[in-house]
Amino acid sequence: MHILITGGAGFIGSHLVDLHLARGDKVHVVDDLSTGSQANIAHHQNHPHLRFDEADILVWPNLGRAVGWADRIYNLAAVVGVFRVLAEPTNVLAVNIAACERLLRAAREGGWQPQMVLASSSEVYGHNDEDILQEDQDLVISTRAGTRWNYSVSKIADEALGLSYSQRFGIPAVVSRFFNTVGPRQVGRYGMVVPRFVAQAVRNEPITVFGGGLQTRSFCDVRDTVVALDALATAVGRDTLVANVGNDREISIIDLARLVIERAGSRSQITHMGLREAYGEDFEDIRRRRPNLSRLRDRTGFQHQYSLERTIDDLIVIERARLQEERDGHCTLVRPQSECAA
Repeated sequence: MHILITGGAGFIGSHLVDLHLARGDKVHVVDDLSTGSQANIAHHQNHPHLRFDEADILVWPNLGRAVGWADRIYNLAAVVGVFRVLAEPTNVLAVNIAACERLLRAAREGGWQPQMVLASSSEVYGHNDEDILQEDQDLVISTRAGTRWNYSVSKIADEALGLSYSQRFGIPAVVSRFFNTVGPRQVGRYGMVVPRFVAQAVRNEPITVFGGGLQTRSFCDVRDTVVALDALATAVGRDTLVANVGNDREISIIDLARLVIERAGSRSQITHMGLREAYGEDFEDIRRRRPNLSRLRDRTGFQHQYSLERTIDDLIVIERARLQEERDGHCTLVRPQSECAA
C-alpha cells in the first residue's frame, strides 16, 4: 500500500511511519518541521520505502502528484498544542482549514479517490455536559475558552470539509477524533501535560498543575492510537465514518500528577497555577473529556495494549536518559570526563 502522511515527522505521524514501514508499505512523509522533527523518523533515514519532503502543503507544488500516488492519506498537518494555539490564533484557522481543503481538492482534481484519514480532536465536543462523549452528540462552540477555541473551530471545519467531499465527490473519509494522545516523542513545550509532568518529576522540580486539577482527561498511548487508526481505516474501507480514537480510562489532572510522582519515585511537590497566569488569558477549562469507544470497538475489535502506568514508565526512562545526556554534556564542558567519573 502507498501511504502519504502529512505532518509525518510529528508525534503521531512518526509512529504511523513506524507502523506502515514495519508492515512493508511504501510511505511518503511531507512535513514543514514547524513542530515535527526529522529526528522522529531518523531511524528510518536509509529505508528504501520511505521518502521525506520538507514542505508546506499550503504551497507545495508537488502535492497533486503525491496525492495521486497514495492509496491512503493521513492528514496530520496542523497547528497544535494549547500554548501554540493561543500564540498563533489566526494561523490555527488559516493553516488547519486551508491545508485540509487543499489536500481534499487535490484528490478531487486528480480524479483519484484515495482514502482520507483526517485528524480531528475531542476539542470539537466543547463544554459538553455529558459524562461520556459519543460521535452522534451535538458539537459545541463556546466563547468560554477564549482564542483557544479557534483550534476546535478549525477541526469542526476540517470534519465538515471531509464529509462534504465524501458526499459530493465520493472520496472516502475516516474522521478520527483524538482524545489526549501521549507517549514517546511527545514534547511538553506546547502545553502537553504528561511530558511536562514527567520532565518535572524526573528532575525533582515542582509539578505545576494548571487550574484546580479536578478536571479529568482520558489518555491514550500513541502506540495504541496508531494501531486503532489503521484498524479503523482498514475496517471502514471505501465508506465514510466519524469515530472517537483514544482510551476511556478517566483520571483527574491532580491524580495524574500524583501518579507521575509515584512512578518516578520523585521528591517533587505539586503546585497550582491559575489559567490566566499559565496561558496569558482567561478561559474556562473543559471539565471532563472521556470518549465512548463503542464505534471503534464494534468496527475493529480493538483492544488497548498500553496502560497509563506503562506509558508513564516508558516516558520516565526516556526522560532520565535525556537528563543524563544533559549532565554528561555539561560536565564535559566544565571538567574533564575523568573527573566527572570520579
